Amino acid sequence: MNVLIIGASRGIGYELARQSLEAGDTVYAAARGQTGIARLKELGVNTLVVNTADALGCSGLSWGIDGVRFDRIWHVAGIFGPRTAGVDPPVQQDFDVVMHTNVLGFMRLVPQYFDALANGGRIGVLSSKMGSIGLRSSPSGWTYRASKAALNSTVKDAALVLGQRGLVVAFHPGWVQTDMGGTGADIPVERSVADLRRTLDALKPSDSGGFFNHDGQALPW
Repeated sequence: MNVLIIGASRGIGYELARQSLEAGDTVYAAARGQTGIARLKELGVNTLVVNTADALGCSGLSWGIDGVRFDRIWHVAGIFGPRTAGVDPPVQQDFDVVMHTNVLGFMRLVPQYFDALANGGRIGVLSSKMGSIGLRSSPSGWTYRASKAALNSTVKDAALVLGQRGLVVAFHPGWVQTDMGGTGADIPVERSVADLRRTLDALKPSDSGGFFNHDGQALPW
């Protein structure tokens, strides 16, 4: 299979690249900086420079993947932003960076994803259970929560446009032992990614536009 991963310099994105390569897939992996690109080149994948935080950083993706059709696309890029405990108003710059990276980046890239998606291809978008309103029990990190709730909405819209051509879903990867999740998180990145890959493969066409845990459990919006 041809696999495209946006946000692959470390953590879940890097492990997706590693496991996909190990499975024999042809992998195109994107990072925003040269350190990440160098690490991906060492892994042995095709590399692309994509920065989801700004328009220019998103605009060149289609050129880098011109003529390639992808069976799997993973949108992983995202940041947490300020770690607030309550409803402290975010600084404008912090709010803009989180929303641009986590929401607007996907909105800018999804038309390019659709153009590059093979017939019957599948898109997995890394969201978070922190974006679920139905499961909300804490206001901590509310800028991040708001961004993931908005991202979930755009995934549903994308599914409505994609229709029968393929499938696109949002995923909660679990509380994962990465730089963002920390060493005290619940599950190792290897398990989360193995689950994500297996679940995306197993979903039915009618699941498109849904929100799922890494193990395939449906989650409330």
